[in-house]
Amino acid sequence: MAKNIADLLGKDADYLLKHQSKTISKDRLHLPNPKFVEDVFVQSNRSPQVLRSLQQLFSTGRLANTGYVSILPIDQGIEHSAGASFAKNPDYFDPENIVNLAIEGGCNGVATTYGVLAMMSRKYAHRIPFIVKINHNELLTYPNKADEIMFGSVEDAWNLGAMAVGATIYFGSENSTRQIQEVSAAFERAHQLGMATILWCYTRNSAFKKDGVDYHVSADLTGQANHLGVTIQADIIKQKLPENNGGYKALNTGGSSYGKLDERIYSELTSEHPIDLCRYQVANCFMGRAGLINSGGESKGASDLADAVRTAVINKRAGGMGLISGRKAFQRPIKEGVEILQSIQDVYLDKSIDIA
Repeated sequence: MAKNIADLLGKDADYLLKHQSKTISKDRLHLPNPKFVEDVFVQSNRSPQVLRSLQQLFSTGRLANTGYVSILPIDQGIEHSAGASFAKNPDYFDPENIVNLAIEGGCNGVATTYGVLAMMSRKYAHRIPFIVKINHNELLTYPNKADEIMFGSVEDAWNLGAMAVGATIYFGSENSTRQIQEVSAAFERAHQLGMATILWCYTRNSAFKKDGVDYHVSADLTGQANHLGVTIQADIIKQKLPENNGGYKALNTGGSSYGKLDERIYSELTSEHPIDLCRYQVANCFMGRAGLINSGGESKGASDLADAVRTAVINKRAGGMGLISGRKAFQRPIKEGVEILQSIQDVYLDKSIDIA
């Protein structure tokens, strides 16, 4: 193992690198490997064109032919406002710099908006897999509201050379039923056209914050969101790293009834260890048949490199497929952004960091 990975983990190095899971055995999982498309997706209903698209994703960048992926996502210009997102580095108002960061960073693909990828289509669509984010929550409506809406057609994504489409569903929100229906139809059409599908599986409801604890990042609720995501045939699931557990329990107190739970979720299928919490997310992705990529999270400044490596170690040792990290990379000079992306990739290239 590269010494600097352990150094970046600091006091948590042994806690994360030596943990052996006693919850869901790694033998039950379908783990990333160089032949993942052949081992898993060839058995599915995915067409030869979709298999080709998936293989293109797995065959690009520094992680090519490992079964792992590193994706650069930059849709914050809409989701968080362009000014708030790009003020730290105004170069990223220019779409070409977004695509170049993904290429120089050694990523498997770049996930961003119709506008960015359409503007760069003829110059770059053959050089790195394009993943079009087809819906967004725009924050200009007053008052702000949490609702993902479609920004274009799947056909347009195909025409600009996309290898995949990505979408977000706010599971648990008042608009989730419509979003599930819209994204399900879009993913079906994407598969018909030969594109892969990636789902941002986010939970969103003010009730998920209870007694000072934010259960939007609980393993049980995010795990169920993942399971809904793979049910609508997402090939890859993007999810926030779990930080706690017990969302179902918290929402079933005070005489309220919410969902269904089994105590074994907490006593047998998970533990308090972050790797075991993440493994529960992997299990809900059909035991890893659909890859789990965790979010790199917001940029916090000096700790970004260490935080990114920590997330990558947890994801890999849990049985996940990689990281999708944007703000930590693009909200700084490009050289530093490349360093963060490649440090994430180094975790997946390091064979001494194994599955817990």
